[in-house]
Amino acid sequence: MTATAAPALSAVRRAVITCQRCPRLRRYCLGVAREKRRAFQDQTYWGRPVPGFGDPRARLLVVGLAPAAHGGNRTGRVFTGDPSGDWLFEALHRFGFASVPRSVSRDDGMALTGCYIAAAVRCAPPQNRPTLREQRACRPFLTQEIHALRDVVVVAALGRLAHDAFLKAAGWWERLAPRERPRFFHAAEARLPDGVTLLSSYHPSRRNTNTGTLTRAMWHGIFRRAEAIVAEAGGR
Repeated sequence: MTATAAPALSAVRRAVITCQRCPRLRRYCLGVAREKRRAFQDQTYWGRPVPGFGDPRARLLVVGLAPAAHGGNRTGRVFTGDPSGDWLFEALHRFGFASVPRSVSRDDGMALTGCYIAAAVRCAPPQNRPTLREQRACRPFLTQEIHALRDVVVVAALGRLAHDAFLKAAGWWERLAPRERPRFFHAAEARLPDGVTLLSSYHPSRRNTNTGTLTRAMWHGIFRRAEAIVAEAGGR
C-alpha cells in the first residue's frame, strides 16, 4: 500500500459528501430524506451524497450502481440498510471480507478487511436511473478511489452500469479498442492489461433476486472466485 492511500480516500470522502454537481439528484435525495418511508419515520436520513468505504489496503474493489433511496441515502453508507446490501455483506462475510453478515447503519461495527466498496453514482437516482450526464459528473470520484487503492487485484462490478463505469473511470474504455473491452455478462472474467481481474455480476436488486435471475449460488460464485484471485496474488 502506498503511504498516501488513506489520506487520499479521506479527501475523496470529503469531496463526495459536499458535492452539488447534479441538481436533480440533490433535490430527489433531500426530498426522500424529508418525506421518509413509514418504517423509518423515527430516523434522521443522511440525505447527502454517499462516499465509498472500506480497507485502504483493499485487494478487492466492489463497484455498485448507486445508493438506494431508503438504504444508503438514509444510512449514509453505501449498500447499508437495504436488501441488496443484505446480499452483499452476507457474501463478503462468508468469504472473509466483512466482519459481520449484515449492515444496518454506519455505526453498526461493520469492518471490511481487504475490501473497499464504491459506486458509479453517489446520490440515489429516481427509479435507479442516473442520466449519462450525472454518471459523467460522478466519475472522477471513482477514478480517484481507483488511483488510491493501489493494492487491488480484483474488481467485482455489480451490474452493467457499474461494469462500464469502472472501465471508464479506470481509463480502459478509451485505451482499449471496442472489440477488446471486457463484455458484461454474469460471471464474466477479464484480465486487464495492468493485471487487475474484472469480475462481472448481475446486481443483487430485488428484481434479479426475487425472479431467480440471480441465485445465491450464482452470487456466491462471484465472491468465491474473488477470494481465489486474492489468494493467488498473495492474500490480504
